Formats: sequence, structure tokens, C-alpha cells
Amino acid sequence: MKYNYLNIYNNLIKLTRNKKLYLNLEKDDTFSERLIFLFFHFSLFLKHFKKSIPRKNLQELFDFVIRQIELSIREIGYGDVSVNKKMKDYINLFYSIVDEIEKSDLSNNENKITLLKKYLNTDKNMDFYIEYFNKYRLFLTKNTLNIFTKDIINLNF
Repeated sequence: MKYNYLNIYNNLIKLTRNKKLYLNLEKDDTFSERLIFLFFHFSLFLKHFKKSIPRKNLQELFDFVIRQIELSIREIGYGDVSVNKKMKDYINLFYSIVDEIEKSDLSNNENKITLLKKYLNTDKNMDFYIEYFNKYRLFLTKNTLNIFTKDIINLNF
């Protein structure tokens, strides 16, 4: 199977742009907030599909996503030194989220709440986020990787 990393990335970005995520967060839709949601979506995506994607392709997908984030930071207007520092911080944040998702029992809502509170820095509307990410995980289980490699899909949770 040929992996279309751009379409996978664009579909993850589309999920991240869901306005309900920010309305319920009661924070502004900022680049940093979007990155946190992207990292949650991407981490859950990786957890679900890691057995069906060869390790080499997982690394290529990760590299592609990180490169896109770096390009976005450069488009905002940061200089090379700032970009390198921000990328280091963002990659550490991503690895932290991946690690937490990997070791957490996501069938337990208390674990989900703890995880979300830690990274969203709020305790508002946790029920919404629990339901949203439950629906996303269900969507992942009901669909194959192939759906993400197609053009941008209609995702509504």
C-alpha cells in the first residue's frame, strides 16, 4: 500500500480545526492549542494503526508531520533560532502525549480526564472531550488506514 502522508496529515488537521474543540475549551483557537489537539489526534491514530503500518512508514509519517509543523512555524514568521527551540519543545510535548496515551488505560474515563486536564490545562467541559475522543477512537476502529490516505474525508464527531 502506498501511504499518502499529505492526505493523512490533512485529515488530522481537519480534525484539529473542529470549532467545537475550542468553544468547549473556552480558550482562543491558537496555534499552540491546535498543536495540542493535533498531537492528541495523531497519538491516538498512531496507537491504533501502529500494527498495520510498517515501522519505516510510521517514521516517515512522523517526519512528514513534524516537517509540516516546522513549516507552519516558519510561516508565522519565527526566525531559525526560535523555530529550533519551539520545535524541540513541541516534539517533547508530542512524545509526552504519545507516552501517556500508550501507558494509560483509555477504557477508564478517570484516566482520560487526568490526561486531558494535564495537557489542556483546564477542567472545563471534560465530558465533551471524553465523548469526542471516544467517538474518534471508535471511528478509528471502524475504518481502515486507507480512508485516511484518500482525499480529505468528512469527519464529524
